[in-house]
Amino acid sequence: MEEINVKQLILAVHTIAEEKNLPEETVLAVIEQAIAAAWRRDNGERDQEVRCELNINDGTASVYVAREVVDEVGSKAVEIGLKDAKKVKKNAVVGDVIEEKFEVTTFGRVAAQTAKQVVLQRLREAEREVVLAEYEDKIGTVVNGIVQRVEPRVIRVDLGKASGIIPQGEQIQGEYYNVGSRIKVYIKDIERDNRGPQLILSRGNEQFVEYLFHQEVPEIETGAVEIKAIAREAGRRTKLAVASTAPGVDPIGTFVGGHGTRVQAVMNEIGDQEKIDIIAFDENHEQFIKNALSPAEVAKVVIDEKAKRATVFVNEDQQSIAIGRAGQNVRLASRLTGYELDIEQVAVVATAKPASTAHHKNIEDSLLDAVEKSAE
Repeated sequence: MEEINVKQLILAVHTIAEEKNLPEETVLAVIEQAIAAAWRRDNGERDQEVRCELNINDGTASVYVAREVVDEVGSKAVEIGLKDAKKVKKNAVVGDVIEEKFEVTTFGRVAAQTAKQVVLQRLREAEREVVLAEYEDKIGTVVNGIVQRVEPRVIRVDLGKASGIIPQGEQIQGEYYNVGSRIKVYIKDIERDNRGPQLILSRGNEQFVEYLFHQEVPEIETGAVEIKAIAREAGRRTKLAVASTAPGVDPIGTFVGGHGTRVQAVMNEIGDQEKIDIIAFDENHEQFIKNALSPAEVAKVVIDEKAKRATVFVNEDQQSIAIGRAGQNVRLASRLTGYELDIEQVAVVATAKPASTAHHKNIEDSLLDAVEKSAE
């Protein structure tokens, strides 16, 4: 048997709390969980509800086993008969949950190992929670990171104090990540599940591109120009609807920059394979839809406001441009404008045939008629 020195454990609480930058209550709770798990290993059963309390003043540890009071005991681990329950609590009735107290003095070797594993695991989780709490305020921003590990479905990125993952759906299609390389990532969310908290990062969402433009276009901060909408298929194409709030300011030119320097800086970060269309936002929905379908030239737009749907008429030579490769252009324009877009070809008005042709045809018909009659 291995003697458990509770006073020594309580002293360790202070040291661990300082080293790990954790609250003492958190470390104390971790050690109580570990003692409960170890006691269950030695004396109880897996599905038993066991909790532990450390007494800091006198240096003792107690465990409490919760069991339901029943008429007929099916499982001694979680149930207790009424007669035995009354020994613990005089006024116990069927349906009560009572706790039996046990003093903890020693552990078996295996239980001591269990306690050690629980402490290490729970401390790691608590430490991650504290570190990730620092990133709560950074959700919605872009930070620098180093690619830590490349796995089939996720990319692990070291952010310095913490690490996060870029799931497959948040990656830029066709982008290769080399271990050790520095990349910018958008902090999307903190996901909490059974495996503990996890920082979710992105390079493939619209907000990543928006943030990059904020870095390159100071006029956004001054309020002279603004981004009205973004639609993106990462690694392929992004459509950006921009507007100006100051008279005489060209919003498209402001975002493109002199000789295209600003838009090029964004493309350098997301990759040259992704095209960026910067289009003018328009309060007139019909005009906005025409702009959004750029580079296609639109003849006419008929909007069904109630159904949030629009039929767009284009000439035959513009139809494939409006739709785009695999429907990408119309799909992004639809997301950008908020309207379901149907591309239709402008009906070609039939022109009258020249009179000479009609006259010529009549002569031919007359000749054929004559031949047929003579044959009779």
